[in-house]
Amino acid sequence: MTDVAEFTQILKPAATLAQSPRRFPGESTQFRQARNALLAEEIELRRHIERVAALRRALPPGGEPPKDYSFESEQGTVTLSQMFGEHDTLVTYNWMYGPKRERPCPMCTSMLSSLNGEMPDILQRVAFAVIARSPIDRLVAFKKERGWHNLRLYSSGNNSFNQDYAGEDPDTGDDATFNVFTRSGGIVRHFWGDEMGPRTADPGQDPRGAPDLMPLWTVLDMTPGGRGTDWYPKLSYDTLPKDRGVRT
Repeated sequence: MTDVAEFTQILKPAATLAQSPRRFPGESTQFRQARNALLAEEIELRRHIERVAALRRALPPGGEPPKDYSFESEQGTVTLSQMFGEHDTLVTYNWMYGPKRERPCPMCTSMLSSLNGEMPDILQRVAFAVIARSPIDRLVAFKKERGWHNLRLYSSGNNSFNQDYAGEDPDTGDDATFNVFTRSGGIVRHFWGDEMGPRTADPGQDPRGAPDLMPLWTVLDMTPGGRGTDWYPKLSYDTLPKDRGVRT
């Protein structure tokens, strides 16, 4: 799907598509009825995600950055425009690991660990930069500790990028934010920025964006217990559950 107009086409009703021929061992008629009803909602959710993505792609041109920000990378000083490399699209993620934090945010770390594995595929299509205000040596030290081999880290400690594009106040802390920039004809523009957070959160829910980009929550959302209300990921665990199917 590449255009909003494509969604004006007539689609089969989700309830029609949801009459699944699948049957799981031992399932009841009641289960199948409820499962097909849920499947219809899942189909509608997929369609809504596509509609939102099409609307996002159809946004008018965003503003030009006020400056070509200078960052410190593992290879030395680079500018925002240089982060694009050979691509015309740059995705940035503001990592909550500012200089006032003793350790980085566990939630950010969990997501970045998953993105580290996906990064070889992501970099086929777009450039991707992980940005934090701590000095680059500190960022790299944690990268090695965590075993991240594919993430490109940049320190914004000497510029106002985090304030301008993540709404951060250096005196009060840092914030996790995605932003997307485009480059055409040598001109860099802001395309889209994550604006969901505590202000837009629904009662009893995490102030997450949509769609949720954390695989951790996507997996847990498919389980009876869901995400839970009293649990968050940690940077490390004393013990890990044993795999009972593996014998040594």
